[in-house]
Amino acid sequence: MTLKGLKLRIYPNQAQQLKIKMNFGYNRFVWNQMLNMLIKRHENNPQAPLLNVFALNSLLPTMKLEHSWLKEAESTSLQSTCHDLVGAFQKFFKEPDTGFPKFKSRKYPKQSYNVKFSGASLAIKNEHTIRIPKIGLMPFKTGRAVTGKIKNATIRLSTTGKYYAMVLVETNVNQLAKTGQAVGIDLGVADLIITSRGRKYSTIRFDKMLAKKKYYWEKRLARRGRQAKREMAWDKHNHVPEPRELSDFKNYQKAKLMVAKYNERIANQRRNYLHNLTKQLVEQYDVINIEDLKTKNLLKNHHLARAIANQSWREIRRQLKYKCAWYGKQLVIVNPRKTSQLCFNCGYDDGKHPLAIRKWTCPRCGMVHDRDINAARNILKATA
Repeated sequence: MTLKGLKLRIYPNQAQQLKIKMNFGYNRFVWNQMLNMLIKRHENNPQAPLLNVFALNSLLPTMKLEHSWLKEAESTSLQSTCHDLVGAFQKFFKEPDTGFPKFKSRKYPKQSYNVKFSGASLAIKNEHTIRIPKIGLMPFKTGRAVTGKIKNATIRLSTTGKYYAMVLVETNVNQLAKTGQAVGIDLGVADLIITSRGRKYSTIRFDKMLAKKKYYWEKRLARRGRQAKREMAWDKHNHVPEPRELSDFKNYQKAKLMVAKYNERIANQRRNYLHNLTKQLVEQYDVINIEDLKTKNLLKNHHLARAIANQSWREIRRQLKYKCAWYGKQLVIVNPRKTSQLCFNCGYDDGKHPLAIRKWTCPRCGMVHDRDINAARNILKATA
């Protein structure tokens, strides 16, 4: 059995939307209260160990007594919030670069909460209807049928005001046929993926395709934002009883929504393109070698930072990792050191080449190399 996530677009009515937003608030409140308690606890006793999930869950009944409105929250979602908070602390202790857990704000455009499977409260009723605990039945759309045992679901509100349910199901995934082929993959900027077999998958700059339309609304968003702040300052200076907030300026909110829609469209197009490429690679090869790039370091190059960020190299690796696990293939992560400098034929180290040099000739064996294909072939020869 394999755990698989499916993204459903749900369509709650007005009353259900209010309930969902209330649950966002309940879980945000519990997160902030628990985080504040853990911080104060550490300040009072630095030697005290971090509380586990069971200890935090045991505090929920007391919180419901102090704040009776918490009883309206979906109970398993509050437990999931405690679990996520402990996980955030553990990740911080293990990898400090991830940052200390932060307090959540209602102003953050993306909101979500998680519900666990319990009885028939979370279930797919038919092909187009889902039941969510404390919310009820609502229609949904998805690109594929939901099959298997539901484990949990994450209810999310996007920046464009769309509601989604990310459902985690336990199901059987049919293994892909073995091809007996292996490939090395070099990730680039001019070409997104270069294989050791000489094939290049081109880069598509979805951000540039919609750049003019997006810029049109970004310019209006900035101008309307400045105008709104001037009017808010005027209200404050003249002691208006109920000063306006940014949410009261409809033109500003419209421009903000349009910018979010273009960002969402760019992200969706890029994600769909990457899914098609990674699925194709997993179908064709049994072993895939990919380099372990440190994207954070590469982004320090300000001339290429935007182009590198657009490539989504980490997302390619993430997709290949879980798809190889699903379909019985093998993903090997190798060190990228000197992959573009060594001649794959004789192993001669020709030294570091500037990015402008795309082809070079090996002084020892005389072979003419395409920089990226040579790197991909060295990646194929390398071991983890």
